[in-house]
Amino acid sequence: MRTIDESTGGQGDAATSEDRTGTGSRRTAAPRSTAAPAPRSGRPGRAARAGMPTLHLAGGAPSGIVPRPSVPAQASTGVAELLRGPLRQGTVLLSAPSALYVTVPTPSGPEVVGVLTSDAARLPLGCILFRPSNGRPLVSAPSGAPATVGGGRLVVGDLTVSAAAWWDPRPKLPTARPALLPEGVRELRAALYGEGVPHSAFVLPGLAGGPSGPLAALRGAVRRADLDAALRTATRLIGEGPGMTPVGDDVLAGTTAGLVLLGHPAAERFGSGVTGLAAGRTTELSRALLRHAAAGRVTGEYAAVLRAMVGDGPLVPAIRALLSSGSTSGRALALGLSTAIDLVERTARPR
Repeated sequence: MRTIDESTGGQGDAATSEDRTGTGSRRTAAPRSTAAPAPRSGRPGRAARAGMPTLHLAGGAPSGIVPRPSVPAQASTGVAELLRGPLRQGTVLLSAPSALYVTVPTPSGPEVVGVLTSDAARLPLGCILFRPSNGRPLVSAPSGAPATVGGGRLVVGDLTVSAAAWWDPRPKLPTARPALLPEGVRELRAALYGEGVPHSAFVLPGLAGGPSGPLAALRGAVRRADLDAALRTATRLIGEGPGMTPVGDDVLAGTTAGLVLLGHPAAERFGSGVTGLAAGRTTELSRALLRHAAAGRVTGEYAAVLRAMVGDGPLVPAIRALLSSGSTSGRALALGLSTAIDLVERTARPR
């Protein structure tokens, strides 16, 4: 029995040059001997030395994968089935200095898996590298370039990423309907809206403001404790805003995940409604993130705020990290969480 950690860390420094550069400009590893490898000295692999759990594989490389130096990553359990499953052909959605996204057709519809540097937002569909961005794309591959996912690895061009450890994007909370610290809720609202600023003055770039805008409609639904009206605003929010994750989608992802994780009795219906509406209205990446939100799988920054609000960890730095993640995504996710908290307080708990 061996682990992915051993398969990625047992070739000396052959894997480390790609880990440092993240591009095609890496050193060429020395040719491998055809002789049987010498027994390992018992020295733990790279992920094990970092204190990470390892994923065991039955001996031998997965059939169809050409052995090559690979970059270890900490993969989300939200994409474990895709990564551990059979080899599937996919295509590149985007390759940037801090992120690579690949879409893969599956029997249940297209799925997206990301490769993210350690300083990128920790998305629930991501494999997180153990290094920050170096300012160059992770791989020289244009949108539409072929990719392979499965057998514990993701391969795009000359970049091979292996799942050396796992992280769970669904935060562990004390109960199915956790009670939030009142001071934590106040801290989130103050940081999001500003002290003394009315909620009606809150705006997000890319969304229409004013009394007829979608955020005003969402606030009105919350005031009336009307979950169905809140769901109807999804038709005005999904796909609204620029980028691969439009800001309107981020608001809905934050709301959906908050309802699920806080145990709202209608959370499943709300999540199904949002994901159903997303078909054909937004990007593939954003649709995938909405599906993860409906399962309670969120960004690492969102999860840290929610855990802190039940007393697990410091709140102020967690809120700061969430609000600063992405250009607008962090603030939109925080607004969604605040909306979910309001809906839960008004519709699911005794006053």
